[in-house]
Amino acid sequence: MAQDDVPQQNRPQDVVPAQAVDPVLRRRVSDLEREEVADVLRDAAGEGRLTYAELEERLETLYSSKTYGELVELTADLPNGLRPPGAPATTPQYGGTVVERGPVINTILSETKRTGAWLVPQRQEVNAVLGDVTLDYTEAEIPFDDIQIDVKSILADVKIRVPQNAIVLLDSNPILGSVSEQESGLKAVPDPNTNPAAPKRFHIRGTAILGEIKIKRGPRLTKRLGLT
Repeated sequence: MAQDDVPQQNRPQDVVPAQAVDPVLRRRVSDLEREEVADVLRDAAGEGRLTYAELEERLETLYSSKTYGELVELTADLPNGLRPPGAPATTPQYGGTVVERGPVINTILSETKRTGAWLVPQRQEVNAVLGDVTLDYTEAEIPFDDIQIDVKSILADVKIRVPQNAIVLLDSNPILGSVSEQESGLKAVPDPNTNPAAPKRFHIRGTAILGEIKIKRGPRLTKRLGLT
């Protein structure tokens, strides 16, 4: 039989060897990591990037996913989605001079995020009403040993992500709401060529009225996997 007569799907050049797939993408996922991706999908739907029908479809696929590669496919078209190995890193949000007290974050029926490389004030106040707030300190520049965060969540969702080795001193006051601290599902591999930084102390006072405050520890999923 001539080469051109070989069915297209059976051509040897079309077969991708298993070893060509990055080992990171073949790793099995945990329930906690599925929930992190579910948060990304829900945020995207809240921003209008996904319809609720698309959200429901992707969540159904998410909870049946087994590998990180499947998670990458689910979020590849979203700004905060997972990125495959070799994708460019997130650029810093902003820089500036060191400040002791940052501007009050007032979020009402909207969303506020501080992620990537940003300069952390020593004191931060957050007021969220019917909105979403994300503060990610894992890639930020933190010039202080002690950080104070005062959060009020009213029918809102506030996420605070601190470095893996951070010391969290939590003063919570939930009123028909929830204030919780979660551990990272997969810890980042430390660089043997660098000295570990001294842990920062986060003094977090959280009041949740029919709302939720989540304190997560360790880098985002993409950072833990080395995908960004």
